[in-house]
Amino acid sequence: MLKANILDTFFNDHQSRFSEETIRSYRLSLNQFFSFCGKQYDDVKVKDIRAWLASMEERGLKKGTIHIKLSGVKSFYQYCMEENLLKKSPIQTIKTPKKEDVLPYYLNRRQIAQLQELTKNDYQFRPIIETLYSTGVRVSELLHIQLEDIRWETRQIWIREGKGNKERFVLFTHDCAERLKKYLDMRETYSLFLFSNRRGEPLHREFIQKNFRSFSRSLGYKVTPHTLRHTFAAHLAEKNMPQSYIQELLGHVDINSTRIYTRLMEHARKNKYDIYQ
Repeated sequence: MLKANILDTFFNDHQSRFSEETIRSYRLSLNQFFSFCGKQYDDVKVKDIRAWLASMEERGLKKGTIHIKLSGVKSFYQYCMEENLLKKSPIQTIKTPKKEDVLPYYLNRRQIAQLQELTKNDYQFRPIIETLYSTGVRVSELLHIQLEDIRWETRQIWIREGKGNKERFVLFTHDCAERLKKYLDMRETYSLFLFSNRRGEPLHREFIQKNFRSFSRSLGYKVTPHTLRHTFAAHLAEKNMPQSYIQELLGHVDINSTRIYTRLMEHARKNKYDIYQ
């Protein structure tokens, strides 16, 4: 166990700054790192971190995954320096591996139709899929939507605390509205939340992921809640939607995070051009 539960102190102090997803990711990364090196935080050396990075590369982890895991360790040691818990940070000379320039994976319209057909008789997951695809929200945001956040007359949903505690409004389609109303009429348990379990509590993230893994096996291609977020953005880019508008709907702080969808469409157009030449 780390001295004085330093990790708990770190996360408690950053509760307002980190999103729920960031906390989950950083906690996993830090637990993996300290399990790997078997040392107290103030005994860790540069060589320990480099050995951890090398072990992840040997296991075939993608650069993007390694980048995320290292970010958690860097953030922790930055905190240690700010709180004067260390005189020198072991992370100072560690260079973050460059992310692979990979375009996001998304579904084409035929695949979306197949997913919708597969779940057409599932009274709960059909509207979940429709909401994810219509709004582009993250799964963590979906699970925290409350009924009072929905503006039915204008078909808007208030996302109270998105990534980085940034709030925004997202839109949903008429078809999505009809499916949500049907789902709420059929639901037997009263809950403040849009999607809830039988106790009225928000659905658990793992429950959502487990069902999506089942959908992937049935369809023969990968589909996740985040795939639907990418699909939402890619299909808007296909319609030549302005980047700033897509950025606002996705809740991206930096427009560079949104530009990848424009690049994705340029890539698709080039492929179509090559096919017909």
